Amino acid sequence: MTQGPPDPARFLATGRDADLPIVDAHHHLWDLARNRHPWLQDEPPPPFRYGDCRALRRDYLAADYRRDAANQPVVATVYMEAEHDPADPLRETRWVHAVAAAEGLPHAMAGAAFLDREDAAAVVRAQAAMPLVRSLRHKPRGVTRPAEYDPAHRIPGSLRCPRWRAGYRHLADSGLHFELQTPWWHLPDARELARDFPGTLIVLNHLGLPADRSEAGLAAWREAMARLSEAPNVRVKLSGICVPGRRWTPALNGWVVREAIALFGAERCMVASNFPVDGLLATFDEILDGLKAITAGLPRADRLRIFHGTAAETYRLGSGR
Repeated sequence: MTQGPPDPARFLATGRDADLPIVDAHHHLWDLARNRHPWLQDEPPPPFRYGDCRALRRDYLAADYRRDAANQPVVATVYMEAEHDPADPLRETRWVHAVAAAEGLPHAMAGAAFLDREDAAAVVRAQAAMPLVRSLRHKPRGVTRPAEYDPAHRIPGSLRCPRWRAGYRHLADSGLHFELQTPWWHLPDARELARDFPGTLIVLNHLGLPADRSEAGLAAWREAMARLSEAPNVRVKLSGICVPGRRWTPALNGWVVREAIALFGAERCMVASNFPVDGLLATFDEILDGLKAITAGLPRADRLRIFHGTAAETYRLGSGR
C-alpha cells in the first residue's frame, strides 16, 4: 500500500495504471476478540447475499488489509461500519479511531446509526463530532424480491417509514452524508428520499446490488439506476458486485460498471474493494485490476475521478473536516 500524498498530475501525464492513485472508498476491519459483530459470531449465521459467510469469521486488521492491497497504489481508505453490536454503535467508531491512530488507516469512516430508534438524534450528533466520521449507514428494511415491491409500502424501518425518515432528517444538520445499501427495486424509494432531502448527499453502496444477471434483471436494474441518476445529490460506489459461485472478472462485471459510469458520470462514481467481504469470490488485485481493465478506454481525467477524485472529495480526504 502506497504511503504519502497522491500525485494525480503524474497519472495525467503518463496514463500508466501504476501511477493511478486509488482511494478505497469502502472496506472493513474487525477484531472479533475485542468487538462484537453478531453476523460474524452468532449461530446459525444469518442469510448472506454471497452465500455462507463463515469464511469471514476471522480477525481482519490493518496488517491484513495492507497485505491484500500491497500490489495496488492505494493512497487512502474509508472504513465502512461492519454491523457491530447495535447496542453501542459509538463503540465501533471509537475503536476505528484507535486503529487509525496506531496504524495510519483508515483515513475516514462511515459510522453506524439506527435512524428509527429513539436515540437517533443523539447518535447522529455524537458520530458527527468524531474526527474521522464523514457519513452514516443504516441498512433500511425492504422486500427480498422485485415482484414483492409495492411503491405504496410503509414497511417499518424502510426508506418510506415515517419514523425512519424522522431520524434521517438529523443528517442535514450534522454535515454527514448517508451510505445507502438497498437492492435496486427499492431505488424508487431512494429517488424520493433524495428529492425530499436535497441537502443530504446519498452514496449508493454496491451499485444497487445487481445480483440478477439475466437480461430482464439487468434491464430492470438499469432502468432503476437511470431514474436515480436524475437526483444530483446521489453518488455511486463501483463495488460489492460479486456473483455467488463465480469469480470476479471484467467479462462478468464490465457491463454494470460501464452502465453506471455512463448514467452517473465519472464525477459521481468511485471504486471500492469491499474487502474482506468480496475476498470470498476475488482477490484484491482481481477486483482493482478488473476495474482498471473495464475503464481502460475512458479519458485519463475520468479514470482519475473514478479511482481517486470522487472519493477524495466525498470523504474530504487531505483537506481536514
